[in-house]
Amino acid sequence: MFKSRSEGNVVYKCTVRLLEDLDVLECEFQPHHKGGFLLDYICEQLEITEKDYFGLRFVDSAKQRHWLDLAKTIIKQVKDVEPLVLSFRVKFYPADPCRLTGYGKVMLFQQLKRDLRHGRLYCSIGEAAALGALIVQDELGDFDPETHTGEYVSSLKIALRQTEQLEKKAMELHRKREPGQETAAVFDEFVGIARSLETYGIDPHPVKDHRGTQLYLGINFSGISTFAAGRRAQHFRWPEVHKINFEGKMFIIHLAYTDDRREVKKHTVGFKCPSGSACRYVWRCAIEQMLFFTLPTSQQASVMSGGGFFSWGTKFRYSGRTEREILSESLNALRQQKLNNTSPSKRKAQSVPATPSSPQGDLAEIRYSSLPRSTMSEPLGGCNDHHMASSVYCTDNPLPTLETVSEEARKTNGESNDHLSDYYFRDSFDHSSSESGFTTNVIENRLGSHLLHRQAYTSDNISSLAMHNMANNSALIQQQNASNSAKNVKKFSLIQAFVPSFFFVVVVLAVSAVYILESDSEMFSTMKNWPEMICLRYQYYQPLKEFLAKKFGAIF
Repeated sequence: MFKSRSEGNVVYKCTVRLLEDLDVLECEFQPHHKGGFLLDYICEQLEITEKDYFGLRFVDSAKQRHWLDLAKTIIKQVKDVEPLVLSFRVKFYPADPCRLTGYGKVMLFQQLKRDLRHGRLYCSIGEAAALGALIVQDELGDFDPETHTGEYVSSLKIALRQTEQLEKKAMELHRKREPGQETAAVFDEFVGIARSLETYGIDPHPVKDHRGTQLYLGINFSGISTFAAGRRAQHFRWPEVHKINFEGKMFIIHLAYTDDRREVKKHTVGFKCPSGSACRYVWRCAIEQMLFFTLPTSQQASVMSGGGFFSWGTKFRYSGRTEREILSESLNALRQQKLNNTSPSKRKAQSVPATPSSPQGDLAEIRYSSLPRSTMSEPLGGCNDHHMASSVYCTDNPLPTLETVSEEARKTNGESNDHLSDYYFRDSFDHSSSESGFTTNVIENRLGSHLLHRQAYTSDNISSLAMHNMANNSALIQQQNASNSAKNVKKFSLIQAFVPSFFFVVVVLAVSAVYILESDSEMFSTMKNWPEMICLRYQYYQPLKEFLAKKFGAIF
């Protein structure tokens, strides 16, 4: 990372690698700039309009990959990275690649070529040959018998495991292609074949299941998949995913699905990652993919919490737009363009008032329901699907309406409330401090005036008045004592009430966990196989048990 001081401002410089290894961009940013600033600049330079599908990735000092958070400052995320090199990549592979236009589709084509060359886009030899022939068509053009002689495909890198058999099939398919085909048609054909593969949009994460079998976890627009020996072993669709969490190195998926009997079943699946940071990275990727392809709007995205009681918790807030918002905006722009292209006479005819038969009230719903969307995306009507009935990400509850108040009114109300509260405080304080003495003096003065002006009273009247005075004084004294005793009452302490309760809960949980882990009862056999319990046993309980055994064994 490089930085230079000019007129008191610090400017950082970084290198951004594009999808072609030799293409780079040199960018500058300041300490207050966020990740969205850098992504906007790169998309502007590349003339990409669908910037929400792309992202910037970097590798930290521990060799762990991260996506640059667009809502956080850049310098806080890459402070330990030296030199600062970012990679511009496709982050969200669209379910329908034809939605990308212009240079965005070109970037998707280059990303898929890169995935094929690095082995992420796993496919059969026939599919690899078809994709390779399209790569040859794009880079070398139409087949020319005079120019393309011998093993001309061997000079190109088309696949990770590029064999002679694959090159021969690619050359054979390249010779059979019709000449004069446009570049856009080649892109569409290549992307269409790649879209049909199970590994489309998959960035494999190495994990292990509960048996210790090596697997690769992939996340894309349709859900979460596991791959073994290049084939998909499991597939969890987004409507079936109830919750995603992690505990230490364990990545945990909570499922809620409906069986053949229309009964809702719940199941938990756990995968062990190589490290805790890798597990957090997988968890964040899964959360971002799920929210991007399932939420109608980004405003419905709540703060996601990961990690459990025995690991450092992580909170994540999704930033950016969702796929539904992108499609809605593009559709509105298309409608506006068509409206601007219409003639004035047609526009005047369209401005006729609606008749009773026209569905004016349901027009917004009809227009929104006609949007193209992902096959595995959440229904546009909300969370009515029975698969998502118990999902924690279903946010159909209406938000409370917030009343907007101007800054001047807020200041006026704040000042008036401050004066009012101060007035009541001083009034109650002064009144309570001098109330007893002031009232006693008034009664004594009144008694004296009665004795001066009413000397004709009999001794019985005087004695009754004195008794009445004594009763009033005793009542005031009791009231004063009650107020003093109320002040002297010990105030409730939240810390004194919380700390013992917290330690009590910790002790109970620890004793219960030890009892369950050490018990041989069949009652706890299912509970012991939970991913959380397995993580607790092998990462915390077993090492602590061995340490205490060595410690106390050496003492005794």
